[in-house]
Amino acid sequence: MILPDSGEVCVNGNYDKTAYLLQCLMDNMSDLIYFKDRDSRFVMVNKALAKWQGNGSPADMIGKSDFDTYTASDARRMREDEKRIMESGEPLLGLEEHETWANGSHAWVSTTKMPLRNEEGDIVGIFGISRDITAHKEAELRAARYAGEMKRYAKEVKRVNDELEEELRMAGKLQKTFFPTCYPVFPEGAQPEGRQVEFHHYHHAGGLIGGDFCSIKKLSDTEAGVFLCDVMGHGVRAALGTALIRAMVDEISDSELDPGRYLERMNRALIPLLHQEEDLIYATACYLVLDTLTGRVRLANAGHPIPICLGADGQVRWCMEDHEKRGPALAIMDRASYPTLELQTQPGDAVIMFTDGIYEIAGANAEEYGEQRLMESFQRNRTLSLAELFPMILKEARLFAGEGAFDDDVCLVGFRLRKPA
Repeated sequence: MILPDSGEVCVNGNYDKTAYLLQCLMDNMSDLIYFKDRDSRFVMVNKALAKWQGNGSPADMIGKSDFDTYTASDARRMREDEKRIMESGEPLLGLEEHETWANGSHAWVSTTKMPLRNEEGDIVGIFGISRDITAHKEAELRAARYAGEMKRYAKEVKRVNDELEEELRMAGKLQKTFFPTCYPVFPEGAQPEGRQVEFHHYHHAGGLIGGDFCSIKKLSDTEAGVFLCDVMGHGVRAALGTALIRAMVDEISDSELDPGRYLERMNRALIPLLHQEEDLIYATACYLVLDTLTGRVRLANAGHPIPICLGADGQVRWCMEDHEKRGPALAIMDRASYPTLELQTQPGDAVIMFTDGIYEIAGANAEEYGEQRLMESFQRNRTLSLAELFPMILKEARLFAGEGAFDDDVCLVGFRLRKPA
Protein backbone atom coordinates (compact mmCIF):
# COMPACT_ATOMS: atom_id res chain seq x y z
CA MET A 1 0.00 0.00 0.00
CA ILE A 2 1.04 3.67 -0.28
CA LEU A 3 2.13 5.26 2.99
CA PRO A 4 0.51 8.68 3.44
CA ASP A 5 3.68 10.55 4.42
CA SER A 6 6.65 8.95 2.76
CA GLY A 7 4.91 7.51 -0.27
CA GLU A 8 6.98 4.35 0.24
CA VAL A 9 5.66 0.81 0.14
CA CYS A 10 4.94 -1.10 3.37
CA VAL A 11 4.01 -4.75 3.62
CA ASN A 12 2.44 -5.94 6.96
CA GLY A 13 3.83 -2.88 8.68
CA ASN A 14 7.51 -3.61 7.74
CA TYR A 15 9.62 -2.27 4.95
CA ASP A 16 10.19 -4.95 2.38
CA LYS A 17 13.39 -4.72 0.39
CA THR A 18 11.85 -6.16 -2.76
CA ALA A 19 8.86 -3.82 -2.56
CA TYR A 20 11.18 -0.90 -1.90
CA LEU A 21 13.28 -1.72 -4.95
CA LEU A 22 10.08 -2.03 -7.01
CA GLN A 23 8.95 1.38 -5.78
CA CYS A 24 12.33 2.89 -6.70
CA LEU A 25 12.02 1.42 -10.16
CA MET A 26 8.47 2.70 -10.60
CA ASP A 27 9.30 6.18 -9.38
CA ASN A 28 12.17 6.56 -11.79
CA MET A 29 10.64 4.96 -14.86
CA SER A 30 9.36 7.25 -17.62
CA ASP A 31 7.08 4.45 -18.79
CA LEU A 32 3.58 4.30 -17.29
CA ILE A 33 3.23 1.47 -14.74
CA TYR A 34 -0.05 0.53 -13.05
CA PHE A 35 -1.91 -2.18 -11.18
CA LYS A 36 -5.72 -2.53 -11.25
CA ASP A 37 -8.32 -4.57 -9.41
CA ARG A 38 -11.00 -6.65 -11.09
CA ASP A 39 -13.13 -3.53 -11.56
CA SER A 40 -10.25 -1.93 -13.46
CA ARG A 41 -9.66 0.59 -10.69
CA PHE A 42 -6.10 1.63 -9.91
CA VAL A 43 -4.58 0.11 -6.80
CA MET A 44 -1.01 1.20 -7.49
CA VAL A 45 0.63 3.45 -10.08
CA ASN A 46 3.97 5.13 -10.63
CA LYS A 47 4.66 8.85 -10.72
CA ALA A 48 4.86 8.89 -14.51
CA LEU A 49 1.29 7.65 -14.87
CA ALA A 50 -0.01 10.12 -12.29
CA LYS A 51 1.62 12.92 -14.21
CA TRP A 52 0.40 11.48 -17.54
CA GLN A 53 -3.20 11.56 -16.38
CA GLY A 54 -2.92 15.00 -14.80
CA ASN A 55 -2.95 13.99 -11.14
CA GLY A 56 -0.64 15.38 -8.50
CA SER A 57 0.67 12.13 -7.02
CA PRO A 58 0.24 8.37 -7.32
CA ALA A 59 -1.97 8.41 -4.22
CA ASP A 60 -4.48 10.60 -6.04
CA MET A 61 -4.98 7.84 -8.61
CA ILE A 62 -5.98 5.10 -6.19
CA GLY A 63 -9.58 4.03 -6.73
CA LYS A 64 -9.94 5.85 -10.01
CA SER A 65 -10.46 4.24 -13.40
CA ASP A 66 -9.91 5.14 -17.03
CA PHE A 67 -13.43 6.57 -17.15
CA ASP A 68 -12.15 9.45 -14.99
CA THR A 69 -9.57 10.48 -17.60
CA TYR A 70 -10.43 9.31 -21.09
CA THR A 71 -13.45 9.63 -23.35
CA ALA A 72 -16.20 7.13 -22.66
CA SER A 73 -15.50 5.21 -25.87
CA ASP A 74 -11.78 4.86 -25.11
CA ALA A 75 -12.44 3.92 -21.48
CA ARG A 76 -14.94 1.22 -22.54
CA ARG A 77 -12.41 -0.20 -24.99
CA MET A 78 -9.73 -0.36 -22.30
CA ARG A 79 -12.17 -1.95 -19.84
CA GLU A 80 -13.18 -4.62 -22.37
CA ASP A 81 -9.52 -5.45 -23.06
CA GLU A 82 -8.87 -5.88 -19.33
CA LYS A 83 -11.97 -8.03 -18.81
CA ARG A 84 -10.78 -10.37 -21.58
CA ILE A 85 -7.36 -10.61 -19.91
CA MET A 86 -8.91 -11.46 -16.54
CA GLU A 87 -11.36 -13.96 -18.04
CA SER A 88 -8.87 -15.73 -20.31
CA GLY A 89 -5.64 -15.28 -18.41
CA GLU A 90 -4.02 -14.32 -21.71
CA PRO A 91 -1.87 -11.18 -21.75
CA LEU A 92 -2.17 -8.31 -24.20
CA LEU A 93 1.28 -7.57 -25.63
CA GLY A 94 2.58 -4.49 -27.43
CA LEU A 95 -0.78 -3.01 -28.40
CA GLU A 96 -0.51 0.41 -30.02
CA GLU A 97 -3.40 2.49 -28.70
CA HIS A 98 -4.70 5.90 -29.58
CA GLU A 99 -5.90 7.59 -26.40
CA THR A 100 -8.22 10.57 -26.27
CA TRP A 101 -8.66 12.44 -23.00
CA ALA A 102 -12.00 13.86 -21.94
CA ASN A 103 -10.56 17.37 -22.53
CA GLY A 104 -9.91 16.50 -26.19
CA SER A 105 -6.14 16.03 -26.10
CA HIS A 106 -4.79 12.79 -27.47
CA ALA A 107 -1.73 10.57 -27.51
CA TRP A 108 -0.39 7.23 -28.68
CA VAL A 109 0.94 4.53 -26.34
CA SER A 110 2.35 1.05 -26.71
CA THR A 111 0.68 -1.06 -24.04
CA THR A 112 1.34 -4.44 -22.48
CA LYS A 113 -1.15 -5.77 -19.90
CA MET A 114 -1.02 -9.04 -18.00
CA PRO A 115 -3.26 -10.82 -15.46
CA LEU A 116 -2.47 -10.01 -11.80
CA ARG A 117 -2.61 -13.11 -9.57
CA ASN A 118 -2.61 -13.48 -5.79
CA GLU A 119 -0.56 -16.00 -3.83
CA GLU A 120 -3.16 -18.70 -4.55
CA GLY A 121 -2.93 -18.05 -8.29
CA ASP A 122 -6.33 -16.46 -8.60
CA ILE A 123 -6.65 -13.52 -10.99
CA VAL A 124 -7.40 -10.45 -8.93
CA GLY A 125 -6.83 -7.77 -11.54
CA ILE A 126 -4.34 -6.71 -14.14
CA PHE A 127 -1.03 -4.91 -14.24
CA GLY A 128 0.54 -3.18 -17.16
CA ILE A 129 3.10 -0.85 -18.64
CA SER A 130 2.50 1.71 -21.35
CA ARG A 131 5.05 3.77 -23.23
CA ASP A 132 4.39 7.15 -24.81
CA ILE A 133 5.01 6.71 -28.55
CA THR A 134 3.14 9.81 -29.67
CA ALA A 135 6.08 11.51 -31.40
CA HIS A 136 7.13 8.28 -33.10
CA LYS A 137 3.59 7.38 -34.12
CA GLU A 138 2.78 10.83 -35.46
CA ALA A 139 6.00 10.75 -37.47
CA GLU A 140 5.00 7.33 -38.73
CA LEU A 141 1.52 8.56 -39.62
CA ARG A 142 2.99 11.60 -41.36
CA ALA A 143 5.27 9.30 -43.30
CA ALA A 144 2.31 7.08 -44.14
CA ARG A 145 0.27 10.10 -45.24
CA TYR A 146 3.22 11.32 -47.27
CA ALA A 147 3.64 7.87 -48.80
CA GLY A 148 -0.07 7.81 -49.54
CA GLU A 149 0.08 11.25 -51.08
CA MET A 150 3.13 10.25 -53.10
CA LYS A 151 1.34 7.09 -54.20
CA ARG A 152 -1.69 9.11 -55.24
CA TYR A 153 0.59 11.63 -56.91
CA ALA A 154 2.48 8.87 -58.72
CA LYS A 155 -0.83 7.35 -59.79
CA GLU A 156 -2.01 10.73 -61.07
CA VAL A 157 1.29 11.32 -62.85
CA LYS A 158 1.03 7.89 -64.43
CA ARG A 159 -2.52 8.62 -65.52
CA VAL A 160 -1.48 11.93 -67.06
CA ASN A 161 1.58 10.33 -68.65
CA ASP A 162 -0.52 7.48 -70.04
CA GLU A 163 -2.98 9.97 -71.47
CA LEU A 164 -0.15 12.06 -72.88
CA GLU A 165 1.53 9.00 -74.34
CA GLU A 166 -1.73 7.92 -75.93
CA GLU A 167 -2.20 11.41 -77.35
CA LEU A 168 1.38 11.39 -78.63
CA ARG A 169 0.81 7.95 -80.12
CA MET A 170 -2.25 9.27 -81.92
CA ALA A 171 -0.26 12.34 -83.01
CA GLY A 172 2.46 10.00 -84.27
CA LYS A 173 -0.07 8.09 -86.33
CA LEU A 174 -1.35 11.36 -87.72
CA GLN A 175 2.18 12.54 -88.46
CA LYS A 176 2.86 9.39 -90.47
CA THR A 177 0.12 10.50 -92.84
CA PHE A 178 2.27 13.55 -93.64
CA PHE A 179 4.70 11.30 -95.50
CA PRO A 180 4.10 10.10 -99.05
CA THR A 181 1.81 7.13 -99.40
CA CYS A 182 2.34 6.91 -103.18
CA TYR A 183 4.75 8.45 -105.67
CA PRO A 184 4.33 10.38 -108.92
CA VAL A 185 4.32 8.27 -112.07
CA PHE A 186 6.17 9.39 -115.22
CA PRO A 187 4.88 9.09 -117.82
CA GLU A 188 1.33 9.27 -116.50
CA GLY A 189 -0.31 5.84 -116.17
CA ALA A 190 2.88 3.89 -116.93
CA GLN A 191 3.28 0.42 -115.44
CA PRO A 192 6.17 -0.09 -112.99
CA GLU A 193 8.47 -1.53 -115.62
CA GLY A 194 7.84 1.41 -117.95
CA ARG A 195 8.33 4.26 -115.49
CA GLN A 196 11.12 6.75 -116.07
CA VAL A 197 11.81 7.46 -112.40
CA GLU A 198 12.00 5.44 -109.22
CA PHE A 199 11.01 7.46 -106.14
CA HIS A 200 11.34 6.26 -102.57
CA HIS A 201 11.55 7.49 -99.00
CA TYR A 202 12.36 5.90 -95.66
CA HIS A 203 11.59 7.31 -92.22
CA HIS A 204 12.74 6.12 -88.81
CA ALA A 205 11.16 7.97 -85.87
CA GLY A 206 13.38 8.54 -82.83
CA GLY A 207 10.25 8.81 -80.66
CA LEU A 208 6.49 8.73 -80.92
CA ILE A 209 6.61 11.99 -82.86
CA GLY A 210 9.48 13.87 -84.43
CA GLY A 211 10.75 16.69 -86.56
CA ASP A 212 11.55 15.10 -89.94
CA PHE A 213 9.26 15.48 -92.93
CA CYS A 214 9.52 14.78 -96.64
CA SER A 215 7.33 15.29 -99.67
CA ILE A 216 7.40 14.02 -103.25
CA LYS A 217 4.98 16.00 -105.36
CA LYS A 218 4.14 15.96 -109.07
CA LEU A 219 4.45 19.52 -110.42
CA SER A 220 3.67 18.91 -114.09
CA ASP A 221 3.57 16.15 -116.67
CA THR A 222 7.38 16.09 -116.65
CA GLU A 223 8.47 17.61 -113.34
CA ALA A 224 8.48 16.50 -109.72
CA GLY A 225 9.44 18.34 -106.55
CA VAL A 226 11.22 16.53 -103.71
CA PHE A 227 11.37 18.26 -100.32
CA LEU A 228 13.03 17.24 -97.07
CA CYS A 229 13.23 19.14 -93.78
CA ASP A 230 14.43 18.60 -90.23
CA VAL A 231 12.90 20.79 -87.52
CA MET A 232 15.25 21.42 -84.59
CA GLY A 233 14.72 19.33 -81.49
CA HIS A 234 12.42 16.45 -80.71
CA GLY A 235 8.90 15.78 -79.55
CA VAL A 236 5.86 18.01 -79.68
CA ARG A 237 7.64 21.23 -80.58
CA ALA A 238 9.39 19.67 -83.56
CA ALA A 239 6.22 17.89 -84.64
CA LEU A 240 4.27 21.16 -84.64
CA GLY A 241 6.97 22.63 -86.83
CA THR A 242 6.61 19.82 -89.37
CA ALA A 243 2.83 20.33 -89.42
CA LEU A 244 3.32 24.01 -90.30
CA ILE A 245 5.86 23.21 -93.00
CA ARG A 246 3.71 20.48 -94.52
CA ALA A 247 0.87 22.95 -95.02
CA MET A 248 3.29 25.37 -96.70
CA VAL A 249 4.72 22.71 -99.00
CA ASP A 250 1.36 22.09 -100.61
CA GLU A 251 0.70 25.81 -100.97
CA ILE A 252 4.10 26.95 -102.28
CA SER A 253 4.71 23.99 -104.60
CA ASP A 254 1.71 24.93 -106.73
CA SER A 255 2.99 28.42 -107.46
CA GLU A 256 6.78 28.43 -107.19
CA LEU A 257 8.95 26.18 -109.36
CA ASP A 258 12.32 27.74 -108.60
CA PRO A 259 13.82 25.95 -105.55
CA GLY A 260 15.65 29.04 -104.25
CA ARG A 261 12.58 31.26 -104.32
CA TYR A 262 10.58 28.36 -102.93
CA LEU A 263 12.75 28.29 -99.79
CA GLU A 264 12.73 32.09 -99.54
CA ARG A 265 8.94 32.12 -99.45
CA MET A 266 8.88 29.36 -96.87
CA ASN A 267 11.43 31.20 -94.74
CA ARG A 268 9.40 34.42 -94.76
CA ALA A 269 6.26 32.52 -93.78
CA LEU A 270 8.00 30.64 -90.93
CA ILE A 271 9.79 33.61 -89.35
CA PRO A 272 6.73 35.01 -87.49
CA LEU A 273 5.60 31.51 -86.51
CA LEU A 274 8.83 29.97 -85.24
CA HIS A 275 11.17 32.87 -84.48
CA GLN A 276 9.97 33.95 -81.04
CA GLU A 277 12.07 36.08 -78.69
CA GLU A 278 11.95 33.64 -75.81
CA ASP A 279 12.50 30.54 -77.88
CA LEU A 280 14.16 29.84 -81.21
CA ILE A 281 12.91 27.06 -83.43
CA TYR A 282 14.39 26.59 -86.86
CA ALA A 283 14.43 23.97 -89.60
CA THR A 284 16.95 22.85 -92.14
CA ALA A 285 15.56 21.94 -95.56
CA CYS A 286 16.47 20.94 -99.07
CA TYR A 287 14.26 21.20 -102.13
CA LEU A 288 14.87 19.97 -105.65
CA VAL A 289 12.90 19.96 -108.86
CA LEU A 290 13.54 17.14 -111.31
CA ASP A 291 12.79 17.37 -115.03
CA THR A 292 12.15 13.76 -115.90
CA LEU A 293 12.59 14.32 -119.66
CA THR A 294 16.01 15.99 -119.53
CA GLY A 295 17.39 14.76 -116.21
CA ARG A 296 18.06 18.33 -115.14
CA VAL A 297 17.89 18.88 -111.38
CA ARG A 298 17.55 22.28 -109.79
CA LEU A 299 18.04 22.43 -106.04
CA ALA A 300 18.39 24.83 -103.13
CA ASN A 301 19.55 24.16 -99.61
CA ALA A 302 18.66 25.82 -96.28
CA GLY A 303 21.41 24.69 -93.92
CA HIS A 304 20.65 21.04 -94.63
CA PRO A 305 23.06 18.14 -95.21
CA ILE A 306 24.10 18.16 -98.89
CA PRO A 307 22.45 15.45 -101.02
CA ILE A 308 24.49 12.63 -102.51
CA CYS A 309 24.50 11.66 -106.17
CA LEU A 310 24.99 7.99 -107.01
CA GLY A 311 26.27 7.93 -110.57
CA ALA A 312 25.47 5.15 -112.98
CA ASP A 313 29.23 5.20 -113.74
CA GLY A 314 29.98 4.10 -110.16
CA GLN A 315 30.95 7.51 -108.87
CA VAL A 316 29.42 8.71 -105.60
CA ARG A 317 29.71 12.45 -104.99
CA TRP A 318 28.14 15.38 -103.21
CA CYS A 319 25.55 17.24 -105.24
CA MET A 320 27.09 20.57 -104.20
CA GLU A 321 30.86 20.92 -104.52
CA ASP A 322 30.86 24.23 -102.66
CA HIS A 323 29.21 23.72 -99.29
CA GLU A 324 29.17 27.47 -98.75
CA LYS A 325 26.44 27.80 -101.37
CA ARG A 326 23.92 26.57 -98.87
CA GLY A 327 21.65 29.23 -97.42
CA PRO A 328 20.87 29.56 -93.69
CA ALA A 329 18.37 27.36 -91.93
CA LEU A 330 14.73 28.40 -92.17
CA ALA A 331 13.27 30.84 -89.60
CA ILE A 332 16.63 32.31 -88.57
CA MET A 333 17.13 35.27 -90.94
CA ASP A 334 14.27 37.41 -92.20
CA ARG A 335 15.80 38.31 -95.59
CA ALA A 336 17.74 35.13 -96.27
CA SER A 337 18.46 34.16 -99.87
CA TYR A 338 18.88 30.65 -101.23
CA PRO A 339 20.74 30.20 -104.53
CA THR A 340 19.34 27.68 -106.99
CA LEU A 341 21.95 25.29 -108.31
CA GLU A 342 21.70 22.94 -111.28
CA LEU A 343 23.12 19.52 -111.98
CA GLN A 344 22.61 17.12 -114.82
CA THR A 345 21.69 13.54 -114.11
CA GLN A 346 21.87 10.62 -116.50
CA PRO A 347 19.80 7.44 -116.73
CA GLY A 348 20.82 5.20 -113.84
CA ASP A 349 21.84 8.13 -111.63
CA ALA A 350 20.24 8.60 -108.21
CA VAL A 351 20.02 11.65 -105.97
CA ILE A 352 19.53 11.01 -102.26
CA MET A 353 18.63 13.52 -99.56
CA PHE A 354 18.85 12.65 -95.85
CA THR A 355 18.65 14.21 -92.37
CA ASP A 356 21.64 14.49 -90.07
CA GLY A 357 20.35 11.88 -87.60
CA ILE A 358 21.81 9.15 -89.77
CA TYR A 359 25.44 10.26 -89.45
CA GLU A 360 25.35 11.83 -85.98
CA ILE A 361 24.83 8.47 -84.29
CA ALA A 362 27.80 7.58 -82.07
CA GLY A 363 29.70 4.34 -81.64
CA ALA A 364 30.87 2.65 -78.46
CA ASN A 365 33.80 5.06 -78.08
CA ALA A 366 31.50 8.08 -78.56
CA GLU A 367 32.93 8.64 -82.07
CA GLU A 368 30.36 9.94 -84.53
CA TYR A 369 29.48 7.85 -87.58
CA GLY A 370 30.09 10.90 -89.75
CA GLU A 371 29.48 11.92 -93.34
CA GLN A 372 32.54 10.11 -94.68
CA ARG A 373 31.38 6.71 -93.41
CA LEU A 374 27.92 7.49 -94.76
CA MET A 375 29.41 8.26 -98.17
CA GLU A 376 31.34 4.96 -98.08
CA SER A 377 28.14 3.09 -97.18
CA PHE A 378 26.40 4.59 -100.22
CA GLN A 379 29.39 3.58 -102.35
CA ARG A 380 29.21 -0.05 -101.21
CA ASN A 381 25.47 -0.33 -101.74
CA ARG A 382 24.95 1.97 -104.75
CA THR A 383 23.62 -0.77 -107.05
CA LEU A 384 20.67 -1.62 -104.81
CA SER A 385 17.21 -0.33 -105.59
CA LEU A 386 16.20 2.60 -103.42
CA ALA A 387 13.74 0.39 -101.54
CA GLU A 388 16.66 -1.90 -100.63
CA LEU A 389 19.28 0.82 -100.31
CA PHE A 390 17.71 2.98 -97.62
CA PRO A 391 17.22 0.19 -95.01
CA MET A 392 20.77 -1.03 -95.74
CA ILE A 393 22.21 2.43 -95.09
CA LEU A 394 20.48 2.52 -91.69
CA LYS A 395 21.58 -1.05 -90.94
CA GLU A 396 25.25 -0.23 -91.46
CA ALA A 397 24.96 2.87 -89.28
CA ARG A 398 23.41 0.74 -86.54
CA LEU A 399 26.22 -1.81 -86.83
CA PHE A 400 28.72 0.97 -86.24
CA ALA A 401 26.79 2.16 -83.18
CA GLY A 402 26.71 -1.31 -81.63
CA GLU A 403 24.32 -1.19 -78.70
CA GLY A 404 23.50 2.43 -79.45
CA ALA A 405 20.28 3.55 -81.06
CA PHE A 406 19.14 6.45 -83.18
CA ASP A 407 18.25 9.18 -80.71
CA ASP A 408 17.22 11.48 -83.54
CA ASP A 409 14.75 10.97 -86.36
CA VAL A 410 16.19 9.73 -89.64
CA CYS A 411 14.67 10.31 -93.05
CA LEU A 412 15.99 9.51 -96.52
CA VAL A 413 14.24 10.47 -99.75
CA GLY A 414 15.30 10.54 -103.38
CA PHE A 415 14.92 9.31 -106.92
CA ARG A 416 16.74 7.29 -109.56
CA LEU A 417 16.40 7.86 -113.27
CA ARG A 418 15.83 4.57 -114.96
CA LYS A 419 17.72 3.46 -118.00
CA PRO A 420 15.65 2.86 -121.12
CA ALA A 421 14.54 -0.74 -121.43
